Amino acid sequence: MDSMTVYRGMDIGTAKPTPAERTRTPHHLIDALDPWESATVAWWLRRAEEACEEITRRGKRPLFVGGTPLYLKALLHGLFPGPPADEVVRRRLEDEAAREGNDRLHIRLAAVDPKTASRLHPNDLRRVVRAMEVWELTGKPISTWQQTWDTPAFAAASTPPAARIPAVVLDLPRPLLYDHINRRVGEMLKAGWVDEVRRLQELPQPLSREARQALGYGELLHYLTGRGGALEDTAERICTQTRQFAKRQLTWFRHLPACVPVAAGSPDTADRVLRAWTGNSLPIL
Repeated sequence: MDSMTVYRGMDIGTAKPTPAERTRTPHHLIDALDPWESATVAWWLRRAEEACEEITRRGKRPLFVGGTPLYLKALLHGLFPGPPADEVVRRRLEDEAAREGNDRLHIRLAAVDPKTASRLHPNDLRRVVRAMEVWELTGKPISTWQQTWDTPAFAAASTPPAARIPAVVLDLPRPLLYDHINRRVGEMLKAGWVDEVRRLQELPQPLSREARQALGYGELLHYLTGRGGALEDTAERICTQTRQFAKRQLTWFRHLPACVPVAAGSPDTADRVLRAWTGNSLPIL
């Protein structure tokens, strides 16, 4: 359940399971796309359903492991029927942000959809552009399209999941979580993350807009141009952005009613996780 491990060649920076781990436990939806291709929520949900059918036919129970909140929401509550992407509109909005700054586009969004603007950072360009794209295409804010899952409107418009799915969120104290993030970024760089990004840069086609959103990859691409300053400064920016993402991620999980927080590393962690896996439903870890 990770929007970036689907891309081939993006291994170190996405903390992809190692070949040994994947031999010991079968993993699905990893290395499913080339990095110049684009993964959407609808694409992932279809592929996840196919994987679950194949797993259950073997008499096994699927586990969804990862932390992409939008994938989790779609898995738990279905998809809302928003308009498809319009590449012309999207490219114009992206060019506007590049020319006038992300803040200017965010101000425009706040004028037409203050609810969405209040939860999006100006630098979350992909989602700001998508929100403006929906407004321009439909004349209706994306916050209206994205009705909450407990309203009749959402229930009528969305495609519900096939089964109730309990969700377990492994929780760490914030200082410990941030320390883990800082150390992991350092370990990734030592493992050859810069060389991995350099190889991606040399591919015959550029990274897709979605793949470029992977944490740290944009910063390292900028570093490789020679304009990003010292590697230590780039590493610090990656740490900061990853901590900010983790904070937003936890906010998402807190607002999904199905999510059960479980303290990671406590003596009863395994017992509490197992208690959340009831009936024949498909658990998420």
